[in-house]
Amino acid sequence: MKALDAYEVLSSAKPEELKHPCESLDYADHVVKTTMMGYPQLAADSLLNPDLIGRLADIVGSIVRQLNLIFMEAKWVGKKREDVIVRRGRAYDVLLEIAINLFGLEREWVGFAERDVEDSLKIIRNTLSTWESTERKECGSAEVAKAVVRLKIEDMKKVMRGDPKGVKSMVAVMGENVDKKLDERNIMLSFLDALKEEIQGNIYYVMSKRGMCRFGNDYALGLRWLRRLGYVQVSTNPVLAAIAYRDDPSLWDKFEDYLRKNPSYLKDIDNRQNELAMLATMLALWPNMEVFRPVFYLKSFSDGMISYQLNPNVADDVNRSIEDALKIYKATQEYFMKYDEYLLWGWSKDVERGRPNIVFKVAGSSPAAIEITSVLESLGIGTNNTITFTVSQEVSLILAKIRGRAKAVKMGIKTTRVYETNMGGRLEGHLREVKAAQLIMDALKRFENPEAKLIEFCKKLGVPVASEAEAWVGATGWGYNYKAKTFEEKVTLASFNQYLKTLINEHLAMLLVEAKMFNSREEALNYLTNWEKAIGLAGTLVAQRVWWIFFSPENRAKWISYLTSEYGLTREEAENVLNGIDVLPASKRKPMDTFLTLARWNMTNTEFPDHQLNVLNESKSLNFNLSNYDNAIMMKHDPKIVEMLNQLDDFVKAYELTPDLSELLGKVGVDVKELGNRGLTYDGWATFGSTVKTMTGFTEAYNSFRSRVIETAKKVAKMLSVQ
Repeated sequence: MKALDAYEVLSSAKPEELKHPCESLDYADHVVKTTMMGYPQLAADSLLNPDLIGRLADIVGSIVRQLNLIFMEAKWVGKKREDVIVRRGRAYDVLLEIAINLFGLEREWVGFAERDVEDSLKIIRNTLSTWESTERKECGSAEVAKAVVRLKIEDMKKVMRGDPKGVKSMVAVMGENVDKKLDERNIMLSFLDALKEEIQGNIYYVMSKRGMCRFGNDYALGLRWLRRLGYVQVSTNPVLAAIAYRDDPSLWDKFEDYLRKNPSYLKDIDNRQNELAMLATMLALWPNMEVFRPVFYLKSFSDGMISYQLNPNVADDVNRSIEDALKIYKATQEYFMKYDEYLLWGWSKDVERGRPNIVFKVAGSSPAAIEITSVLESLGIGTNNTITFTVSQEVSLILAKIRGRAKAVKMGIKTTRVYETNMGGRLEGHLREVKAAQLIMDALKRFENPEAKLIEFCKKLGVPVASEAEAWVGATGWGYNYKAKTFEEKVTLASFNQYLKTLINEHLAMLLVEAKMFNSREEALNYLTNWEKAIGLAGTLVAQRVWWIFFSPENRAKWISYLTSEYGLTREEAENVLNGIDVLPASKRKPMDTFLTLARWNMTNTEFPDHQLNVLNESKSLNFNLSNYDNAIMMKHDPKIVEMLNQLDDFVKAYELTPDLSELLGKVGVDVKELGNRGLTYDGWATFGSTVKTMTGFTEAYNSFRSRVIETAKKVAKMLSVQ
C-alpha cells in the first residue's frame, strides 16, 4: 500500500470497547491485548508501576516476543492488508509510547533505575529497527512506520492549530523540529532520537527535573507531550473547552457518537442545555484525565489534577454549583472505575481505584465561592479557585480550603493537590486599561474639540469608530464586544487591550505630547515605559504576597501551629492540609511572569501553549541564567514599583488585605503591619474590573459553546428520530 493508504487506515481505525472485567494473565499479555484493542497509550502507561522496578526490561522483552509474532505473521499467514496495517501500526505505537515515557520524567516518578531504562530502550530500538527493515524488504518502503510517526507529529502540531492569528504553540514547534530531523531511511530511530533531544533539552524538563516548580497546561490539548516534560496539571475554562473542539474537530465526532450510544440525553434537549454542555466538556476532559492519571497514582494523589470549570452562569449559586460538581464527580468516578482496571492492572488491591483526578474551578466572582470551596474540600473533592486577582480574594479562599481540608483529614480522607489561581495577566490587563483610559481622558480634555481628537486617535489605533453622535461597537480583547455611547465609554473602548496591548505605544505617546503633557516623544515614551514595567509586575506581586502569607519559611510553621490548635489536628494532618495547597499563577503574558514566580513548594505555574514557547525561547537567550530564578517567588522587588502602582486604586484593592483578614492573620502570627487594610472587600468581588471583564468573556464563551453543543445534539436527535 502507498503511504497515504497506511496513514488513512491508521487514522480511521477505531478502538474496540474495553472488556470488563479485564482478563489479562500477566503484564506482557495485558500490554499486548490492550494495544491490539486500540489503546497503545494506555498499554504503555500501565507499565508505569513501581512494582516493575528491576523487572521492566524482562517484561518489555516478553511484550516484544508476542508483538513480534503478530508483526511477522503477515509474511506467512494470509490476512487482510487493512488488518495487517492496523496491527503493525499498533505494535509500533506501543513501543514508541513505552520509549517516550522512558525519555520523560515518568521514569523518575516511577523510580526506574538507569539499568531498567537503558536495557528496555535497547530492546525497543532493536525491535523497531527490525520491523522497519522487514517492511522495506516486503514493500520497498516502511509505509506503516511512516504513518505511525506522521500521526505522532500531527498530534503535536494540533495544539493551537486553529488559532485565527496563526500563533504557534511550543508543542507544535517541537513537532516541527522533530519532523525536520527525520531520516526517511531510518524513520523510527531518527524519530526517537529527535524526540529525546526535544524533550530532555527543554527548559520545562530541566526546571521540573531540578524540582524548581510544578507546571500545568492552560489548554486542553497536547498534554501527553507535556507530561514528558514534567507537567502535572491542566486548567480549563469555557474558552479553552471551545478551543479544544476547534483545534480537534474529532471531538465533535466523539460527542455525536456518545449521544448515539446514550440517546437518553437527546430527550427534552432545550431543558437540559447546561447538562449537555457539561457532557461535551467532560468528553474533552476525560482524555486529559487519562493522560495525567499515572501521575495521580505515582504521586499518591498529590499531582496529576485536571481543573474543570463549573458553569459560570450559576457561579454565585452555592447549591447549584455543588450539585453540578457532584454530578460530574460521580460520572467521572464511574468512568474511571472501569478505566483503572487496565491502567492499574497489577497494582496492589489496597490502592483505591476510580477516584477522579479532578479539581473544580470555583469562580471567585462572589463570596459564594467561599462556601462552595469549603464544602467540596470537606468531601475530599479538590478545588481550584479562579476569577481571582487580589490578595484578599485569594487569602479568603485559601482559608476556606484549609477549613474544608481540615474536616476531610480528620475523617481519614486522603486529600489531593488543590489550587488558588492568581490571574496575574488579567489583573495587569485591567490595570493597564485603567491607566490608559486615565491618560487618554486627561489628554483629550486639553483639546478644543475632544470628540474630534478622540476619533482621530481611535482611527490610528484601529478602533471601529462612527460619528460623534453614534454608538461605537468594538472588540475588547476579553472575549466580548463593548458598546460605547457616551464620550467616556468611547475612551474606555479605546483603552481596551484589543487596541492598546501595551502602554508603550507611539500613537498614545504622541497624543500626550500634542496635549502638552510632555515636552517630547522620548519623554512621553519613557513615562509610558516605566508604567508598563510597573504594571507588568502587578500580578507577580500579588502572587508573591499570597505565597508569602501562607507558605514562606517564616510563616509556614505558624500556620502548622495554628491548624493544630484551631482544628485539633495532629502535626502530620496539619502538614497534609497545608502542603497540598498550591498558588497557581495564570493568564501570563510574558516569560518573566513564569520565571519570577518559580517556587520549590506550594506553587504550580500554569502556562498557555504560546507562552510556553516564549519561555523556551527566553531560556535560549544569550544572558539567561536559570539559577537566578531558583525560588524567585522570594525575590525582593524595587519598593518604588509598589509606590507607583499604589496610584491606581484597583492595585491597592488587589494588593492589600481587609481588616478582618488582618485580624485573623495576626492571630496566626503573620506580620501584617506592612500589608495594608484597603484590599478588595467581599461585596466588591463581583464588581472588580478584572472580574467583570473576565466573567463576561467566559460567560459569552460558555453560552456560545453551549449553543453549538445543542445544535449538534438536535442534529443527532433528528437522525435517530428522538423527540
